[in-house]
Amino acid sequence: MCGRFTITDPIEEIMNRYRAAVANGFEYKPNYNAAPMQYIPTVIGSKEGNRLGSLRWGLVLTWAKDDKIGNKMINARAETLAEKPAFKRLISSKRCIIPTNGFYEWRKEGTVKTPLRILMKDDRLFSLAGLYDTWTDPDGKKLSTCTIITTEPNNLMEDIHNRMPVILRPEDEAEWLGRDNDDVQSLLGLLKPYQASEMRAYEVPKEVGNVRNNNEGLINEVG
Repeated sequence: MCGRFTITDPIEEIMNRYRAAVANGFEYKPNYNAAPMQYIPTVIGSKEGNRLGSLRWGLVLTWAKDDKIGNKMINARAETLAEKPAFKRLISSKRCIIPTNGFYEWRKEGTVKTPLRILMKDDRLFSLAGLYDTWTDPDGKKLSTCTIITTEPNNLMEDIHNRMPVILRPEDEAEWLGRDNDDVQSLLGLLKPYQASEMRAYEVPKEVGNVRNNNEGLINEVG
């Protein structure tokens, strides 16, 4: 699964990386412990080009009775997206990218859980594949939310966890965000484990386990 990540690059670098304009009302600050039910930076394609804004992490589908379901919808399995009508609708028309410079996962050894941060070897920004939807409450207020797609682990991740987030190759990002692209089978083909040789992992402080902790010290390597 993917339940925590970091996004700490300056907003100008994120905008340049995705050639994105900032959406109205978007306020950015570095996040060393992004967690479900928080508003997280996201990139969505539009007719005017890519837009950098925020969506609440935890998908609330249009037909949901209330927004609490978002707690259970932080991830979506790549292998079953096409089998579920709700997700198939989203993958054909409501795709997004979640920019990150690292995500956290806990490696379990017996009863001990060790938090690790997984990132690119060169520390660069990379793209998690996501889906989004907009839900309207009984009072007519709209809530836009997202989920991060997961897949099988690569060689690096298989010793840490049995799932990992889908990381899009830079050359596939335009296809993923393309507003006119509704080729579901082609899009599903992008949702595969990222090349392990370009990634690394290291142990981080256990304080990352508490969502109330959010500071630069969380990404320091232990030992």
